[in-house]
Order: sequence, then C-alpha cells, then structure tokens
Amino acid sequence: MKILVVGSGGREHSILSKLNESEAVEKLFCLPGNAGTGEIAENVDLSNLEIDKLIEFVKIKNIDLTVIGPEQPLIDGYADRFKKEGLNVFGPESKAALIEGSKAFSKDLMQKYNIPTAKYQNFVDFDKAVSFAKEMNSDMWIKASGLAAGKGAVYASDPDKAYEILKSMMVDKEFGEAGNEVVIEENMTGEEASIFAVSDGNYYKVLPSAQDHKAIFDGDRGPNTGGMGSYSPAPIINDELLKEIEEKIISPSFEAMKSENRTYKGVLFIGLMITPEGPKVIEYNCRFGDPETQVILPKFDGDLADLLMKAAKSEFTKNEILPMKSDHYLCLVLASGGYPGSYAKGHVIEGLNNIEENSSVIHAGTKKDGENVVTSGGRVLGIVSQGSTLKESKDRSYKMAEQIDFRDKYYRYDIGDKGIKRYGIE
Repeated sequence: MKILVVGSGGREHSILSKLNESEAVEKLFCLPGNAGTGEIAENVDLSNLEIDKLIEFVKIKNIDLTVIGPEQPLIDGYADRFKKEGLNVFGPESKAALIEGSKAFSKDLMQKYNIPTAKYQNFVDFDKAVSFAKEMNSDMWIKASGLAAGKGAVYASDPDKAYEILKSMMVDKEFGEAGNEVVIEENMTGEEASIFAVSDGNYYKVLPSAQDHKAIFDGDRGPNTGGMGSYSPAPIINDELLKEIEEKIISPSFEAMKSENRTYKGVLFIGLMITPEGPKVIEYNCRFGDPETQVILPKFDGDLADLLMKAAKSEFTKNEILPMKSDHYLCLVLASGGYPGSYAKGHVIEGLNNIEENSSVIHAGTKKDGENVVTSGGRVLGIVSQGSTLKESKDRSYKMAEQIDFRDKYYRYDIGDKGIKRYGIE
C-alpha cells in the first residue's frame, strides 16, 4: 500500500511511525509533514492544503489510502470529496465531524440520546449567558462551541470570572467565530481519561485507554494547551469500567449519530470524566488526539494499516477491543517557552541522536533548516518511552528530556504522577 497522512504534528508522526511497521506498506507520504516525518515518509510541500491539489496528488501517485489527521479538513468536508472521487479515506464526513465542530451540537446529541454528560446550556446571546452564569452561582466551564485548537474550554471559579471569560469569547472574539456560541456547563469532579474507538460505519473497535495532561503547569494548573503529556493505559479504566463505558457511551454515541443520519466512519475520540456517579462525556473529537496518539498506537499490538483500510472500506465484522501490549507508555511534551501564549521559533534543537533504549522522539513543531532541525511550533517534541511499569516509562522519558535541548525549552515535571499514585506507588 501507498498511504498519505495529512498533517504536520506529533499525531501525524506517530501515525506514520506505526504505519511504517506494517509489512503491507510500500511507501508513506506526509503533507506537509515536519522534520521527523521526513525521516520515514516523503514530505509533500504544497503551498496550502487545497482539496483539488490534494486529490490530484493522490491520483497521480496512486495512493491507496489517505489518513486525515487534523479536525479542520474533516469539518471542511475533505473526506466527503475523497469518497465522491472513489478514493479510500480514513476520517468522518463533514456532517459527522460536526460532533467536534460544534460543542453545542454534541451536547444536544448527548442530551437527546441519554448519553451521560455534565449539565449545560448553549448561548449565542452574551447577556443571557452572563445571567445564566450568575444563576449557577458556582464554579463552571465555559467552552467556545467552535474549534479553538484545544484551548477553547476555560474554567470559571465564580460568576465574576465567568463574566470575564464570556466577554473575551463572545465580545472580544478571543477565539474568533468559534466563540459566537458558547456552552456553559457544570464543573464535574473526578478523574479524566480518553477512549478511542475506530468505526467503519457498522462496527467499532476500541483502542487502548489514555490519560492526557492539558494544563500548562504542574498540578494541572494554568491555561489549557493542546496537551503537555499523556500515558497509556489509564489505570482508572479497568475491564469492568470499560464495559460500562462501551454500554453507556461508545455504542450509544455511534448509534445516535446513525439515527441523526450522520453515520460515523473514522476514529471517535471520547474525553471522559470518571465521576462518583460513573463515566460521563466531557467532549468528542473527530480524529486521533495529540498527545494521546503517541502512546495508544505503540500499545496497540496490531497492524494499523490494515485497521485503517478496513475502516475506510467498511470491512469490520464485529465490535471488539483490539489486542494490546502489556507495557506502559508515556509521552512527555517539550514545548517552546511562552506556549500556549506567544513564543519564538527557529531555535536549533540539539541532542536528537541521544535516544535511549525503549524510547523514541516524536516531532511536532519542528522543521529542517539546512542541516539543523529547528523549532517551529508551541509543542516541539514528544518523548515517548515504554516500560514494564508506568514509573519505568516516566523515568526513561524524563532522562531523555534532559539530553535534548533548545532555547527556552519547557516541560511539566509531573506527567504520569497521578497514574503512578493510583498504582499505589508514591
């Protein structure tokens, strides 16, 4: 097979790394890619991600499968166009991708089909939103309904803070049009986890669980980022809880979309809060998560090329949990100083050849500059390590992090600690 992966981040490098293990893969392409993807795939330099040029390239190169990494092209209907052209594509059509494109839509879907989630209301009127926040008189989450690069969910400790956030989103347009409609929801208590299920439109297959760390600072403090680290499996999700999540959330979510004439084909990323009342949905995403992909794909003990192609061609035969390795995997994100705010680019990255055994470096915000690899994004690298225990994988990732350097390098020091403590290790 010849496979094209669309995107340029750590998620795409991780997908390519797993595809590269498949004996069925003849050649890999990445558009536009980064310095890391260029080591295992042919990076395709198109000036912009224009659908006509993309389709033309796929036909000229006789590419068998295109995997669309980011959410925006999916919401913009790229998968629809591929299917219209008779080309194999992994990713949901635009009407199904709306499950991420509109938080208001997804919350209404959950309410309509009794899928457990936080209590909420949607607003397009600023004054009404402020009034509702005052009535709640408690802490809450305020979320831009549209796409905001993973940063559109903001915690409000009280109605006064809620007013400031609502003004920045709805009046000052901090997130542009994404904040034209907002969701205000109760603050759920518990522990977060992520589940990914790959669907062919008829059946689904469940990938390993993971836990992400979105806040920029240790102790889950500070503003949300795209993700500062992750690990798999999430120890809070045991077999019994996974069965409950399947019955109450995964299966009903796919059935709900089918009932709405939005049949879902692709990977559904379900962000969960494990509350005292049971698992509840925080949000849906219509693509693989980043940095969760960096840990769930190495743990998946199977052929990713075969899985994605069968999903694209609707060739699954039953619902099932996929085979997994027994090891633990941890990804530590090395970010540019200042992220998720403003940050500098173009700093030379040193020490990329200092790779420890059972570890790998996943490129996210990098590019080639002559002979050098330099920073080109907020999240620069992901250090992924495996171990027989979560602590072992953490120790390996942090050891490597010390050996790789670039100006203003920043990372959290507590990635994995919550899981390690849950395993009973202090």
